[in-house]
Amino acid sequence: MRLLYHPDRKHISLAAVLYALGDPVRLEIVRRLATKGEHCCADFDFAIAKSTMSNHFKILRESGVVLTRKEGTQHINMLRTEDLDALFPGLLDAVLRSAKPLCVGSSSYQKAGSQ
Repeated sequence: MRLLYHPDRKHISLAAVLYALGDPVRLEIVRRLATKGEHCCADFDFAIAKSTMSNHFKILRESGVVLTRKEGTQHINMLRTEDLDALFPGLLDAVLRSAKPLCVGSSSYQKAGSQ
């Protein structure tokens, strides 16, 4: 079984976190995890390739934004809120307050209500 890489708190950098949050799909993943709690990867029904979704979760995990644990065949994701708040106080709250829900059910990503 392959182990998933998660950086220790001391190795989480602001640049990596901002990069991870800079993509609309990854930001929507983080927004949903923040509002609905932990979820498995399959719970996100975005209309993008499975390999692309896997890459988004890898970037979020390796930047220190999410923690992923395996339960059987599923990968359960949760935000590393405590670590992020300790390192960058207020950052996650500010980003989530300004993040608008993203309509990701189509190939073109549009903010909800902007049609």
